Amino acid sequence: MARVVEVGDAADPRLDDFRDLARADRRPDRPGGRGLVLAEGTVVVRRLLASPYPPRALLGVARRVDDLTPDLAGVDVPAYVTDADTMAHVVGFHLNRGVLASADRAPVPDLARLLDGARRVAVLEGVNDHENLGSLFRNAAALGVDAVIVGPGCADPLYRRSVRVSMGHVLRVPFATADLGAAVAALRAAGFVLGALTPGGDPAALAGLAERERVALLLGAEGPGLSDEALELVDVRVRIPMSGDVDSLNVATAAAVAFHATAGALVAGGPR
Repeated sequence: MARVVEVGDAADPRLDDFRDLARADRRPDRPGGRGLVLAEGTVVVRRLLASPYPPRALLGVARRVDDLTPDLAGVDVPAYVTDADTMAHVVGFHLNRGVLASADRAPVPDLARLLDGARRVAVLEGVNDHENLGSLFRNAAALGVDAVIVGPGCADPLYRRSVRVSMGHVLRVPFATADLGAAVAALRAAGFVLGALTPGGDPAALAGLAERERVALLLGAEGPGLSDEALELVDVRVRIPMSGDVDSLNVATAAAVAFHATAGALVAGGPR
C-alpha cells in the first residue's frame, strides 16, 4: 500500500518531482531534464499505475488521493497529501485535477521486439506539437494500432502535456524512436506494407490497406507533411477522401480516420 504522508511545507524537498512545472527550464519531464513521466488527474494516474512505468510518488489533495486508494493497494510509493494552495505553490499553478504522479521511464524496446506480433503500426515524422502527439496516441489506443515508431523531428511522447492529452494512453501503446531508414528496414523485414498519408495520395487506396495482414501508416507534421524522403520509401500513397476544397485535416484527426479505415476487424470487438 502507498504510504500516505501529510505535507504542509511547499519547500519540502520530498516534493521535488513536482516542482516548478510552469518553468520551462525546470520541468522534470523535459528532454535534457530528469526525464520523469508526470501524470495529472485520477484517470491518468490510474493508467500510469497500471503501466510499465515505475511509479515514484504522488502529490495531491486528500479527496483525490482517497479516490485512488484501490489503485494504490499494491504500490509501495509515498503519496504526499497537502492542501490546494500548497500544491499550487509546489507546481507553479493551480492544478484543477487535484493529483499528480511521477514515474521513471520504462526501457524502450528495440524495433524488432516492438514489431513482434504487431499488425498495425503508425510511423511519425516531424510531429512536433505535444497536443497533436498526445491525441494521436489516444487514437492509436482506441483504433487498433499496436505500436508507434517516433521518427525524426517529433516531440517527446512522455512530455507532461502529451501524457495529459492522451488521457494516459501514451503509457499503454508501445513505442520506440528510430530514423526513417532503420524504421523502414525493420518494417519491411517484418512483412509490413507501408502507406503514406499525403494530400497527393490515392483516395481509393486507403480502404485496400484494411485487407492487408500488416500495415504501417506514415504521418507527417501539419503544414509540411511527410518529407520527400519518406514518400519515396513507401509502397503506396493514400489520402482521405474529402468534400469541397479542403485538402487536409489536423494530423491527429487524419490519423484517427486512417486508423479506423485500415483496422478491418481489429476493433470490431469493442473497447480494448
